[in-house]
Amino acid sequence: MLNLAGVRGLLIDVDGTLLVHDRAVPGAAAALERLRAAEIPFRITTNTSRRPRGAVAEALRAAGVDVETREILSPAVLARRRIVRSGKTRAALLVPEGARLDFIDVQPDEERPDWVVVGDLGPGFTWERLNGAFLWIMAGAKLLALHKNRWWQPGPEGPVLDAGPFVAALEYATKTTADVVGKPSPAFFELALGEMGLDASEVLVVGDDPETDGEGARQAGCRVAMVRTGKFETSSLDLGSLQPDLVLASVAELA
Repeated sequence: MLNLAGVRGLLIDVDGTLLVHDRAVPGAAAALERLRAAEIPFRITTNTSRRPRGAVAEALRAAGVDVETREILSPAVLARRRIVRSGKTRAALLVPEGARLDFIDVQPDEERPDWVVVGDLGPGFTWERLNGAFLWIMAGAKLLALHKNRWWQPGPEGPVLDAGPFVAALEYATKTTADVVGKPSPAFFELALGEMGLDASEVLVVGDDPETDGEGARQAGCRVAMVRTGKFETSSLDLGSLQPDLVLASVAELA
């Protein structure tokens, strides 16, 4: 177990950190129990856009990791807030049907949307769907990306494309830059810090992705712990230029 002196709160990633293929990393549940016992606040962060945050909480509980939906922070939370506050609430939602539950007060519109919201549609990323998004953006809609993850690994069969390559295609075709609200966006980390009421220097971000978790946390001013249970597994070369404060075998080492 590790000493977390000076850390007053944690942001802990889901896929590759708490769960691997929807199975709990050994010791993950106990790690969260220890944090609760020590009264150290934390939030569970995820870039997933395939399911609403309520379903993320259910997946964690089904795996034996006790969390509440309110403790889950996802890009959809920030995207919905941004759309509603703009006063222009018509949006073409390129997200799976279930994920639309996180977009209360946003009016789905595929005729003249003010926003094109892109998440991970998986097999739904057809030419017709992307071309429709291209036309909406060319007509004036703003491109809002829930994240730009390049790939992810949903199961033991191997990695698959995530939303990032399709966001990049729309940026290239329309000569525009997407407003990205998920990790590593500074806005996402600001949302998380605001939820806990802590300064960035007091927060440790725990994750498996050197780019979204590590670099995002570093740019936000947080401390960084990388775990070897997901995208970052063995070689320090996987970290690129990132210099984490801690490298852990798994989240179970938190104390």
